[in-house]
Amino acid sequence: MYRILIVEDDEIIAAAMAKHLTGWGYEVRAVSDFHCVMHDFVQFGPQLVLLDLTLPFYNGYHWCAQIRQVSKVPVVFISSASDNMNVVMAMNMGGDDFIAKPFDLNVLTAKVQALLRRSYDFAGQSHLLEFHGAILNMDSATLTYRNQRMELTKNEYRILQVLLENKGRAVSRDRLMEHLWDSDSFVDDNTLTVNINRLRKKLKEAGLEDMITTRKGLGYQIGEDGPGEEKG
Repeated sequence: MYRILIVEDDEIIAAAMAKHLTGWGYEVRAVSDFHCVMHDFVQFGPQLVLLDLTLPFYNGYHWCAQIRQVSKVPVVFISSASDNMNVVMAMNMGGDDFIAKPFDLNVLTAKVQALLRRSYDFAGQSHLLEFHGAILNMDSATLTYRNQRMELTKNEYRILQVLLENKGRAVSRDRLMEHLWDSDSFVDDNTLTVNINRLRKKLKEAGLEDMITTRKGLGYQIGEDGPGEEKG
């Protein structure tokens, strides 16, 4: 079942689109907090985004640019501001189609179906993990935060992947080493420390100084501070 994310601040239009697309068998979510569109994007993992141009706080161009930093998922702009300049800008910002309001729901569905067929007949979907605006793309082994794209080494990526997959829970040093061992990269205890320190330095330079914390006697953790935690 394909998942479709609706980013539309008109609740009546959003509800009508969601009801119609759900009737066609799609799993649909409509964004309600327009401060945190990327949080919904990462958590829901849509195969297509329907994106209004005029939104609270940040416009559709902004959110399309944010999505394009981490994903190639199809983005369809929907707006009454359908003059040539806006259509061209939407395409240049990474949009895949532009639908002018008012529109017929059957036409919208036909466009969605066609775009999904073209996009996913031969291509897979991106896999993303997110924490407080930092997004790890597991297909490209890159971390994006505040418009910065960080290239990670193989070990840095695997360490961060395990910690993000267990967000809010401590991961032991033994488990981290087992994960790296399973990936054909032998890592002893000292080498793990070196890799953790290098990763922390890279995160600090990007503004994510306290992303990885040390849980004394337990290991390392991302999110939800607990007792025995050290920032170093």
